Amino acid sequence: MIIDTHVHLDDERYIDDLDEVLNRARESGVERFIIPGADPKNINRAIEISENNSDVYFAVGVHPYDMETFETLEFEKYVSHSKCIAIGECGLDYFRLEGTDEEKEAEKQRQKEVFVTQIEIAKKYKKPLIVHIRDASRDSKKILIDCNADEVGGVLHCYNADEELLSLADKGFYFGIGGVLTFKNAKKLVNVLPKIPLEKLLIETDGPYLTPMPHRGERNEPLYTKLVAKKISELLDISLESIEKITTENALKLFDIS
Repeated sequence: MIIDTHVHLDDERYIDDLDEVLNRARESGVERFIIPGADPKNINRAIEISENNSDVYFAVGVHPYDMETFETLEFEKYVSHSKCIAIGECGLDYFRLEGTDEEKEAEKQRQKEVFVTQIEIAKKYKKPLIVHIRDASRDSKKILIDCNADEVGGVLHCYNADEELLSLADKGFYFGIGGVLTFKNAKKLVNVLPKIPLEKLLIETDGPYLTPMPHRGERNEPLYTKLVAKKISELLDISLESIEKITTENALKLFDIS
């Protein structure tokens, strides 16, 4: 059994064959799916999918790239839904900063404000966080610590292999590992993987993005969690069955699902 802890099933690239995508995964042993919140315009689609499938859950949140829509998202309207299991994905992403130094700093500040607000919402409703971090490890770690995010914990989605973030394992945070681990240029992640506590390891696809080898370039889907689990098993020299069992138990614990 595997749980795909991060898959954008509400993405338009799944509209035509979502049932087939889910059934392929189920037949291969993927038994739970979590849709992260990213763009508020997709939240109703995520809820509809979760209501139509007993094994699908969703989170509510705003990705840093979509922070201009943050004020439009009525968290209270969705967070009490029985299938809402987390807040996010939220966090910091400095990869696409543009403009003058002053404009870049202004965008960083706005991202921080939106991130902090979502952490406070998670604490208010006692939901774990789904955290997105890209080129912003130090600021993200500081905010998580300063805001006492350990009260709810969460997952560092698509963990970026920055060893500075490993100490967050002691703050209730897990590390989401996806298809990037199978890439030829993933040496940093390959090297840091053994340093992640097994009890803090999660598997994800981030579908439809970041498709693992040998399917890179195609649309990603939950079925391919099996490829991620296999790669983890090989690198850690732990049986595939154990990796699946450990990561599943970790996901059930973090997101309080059964």
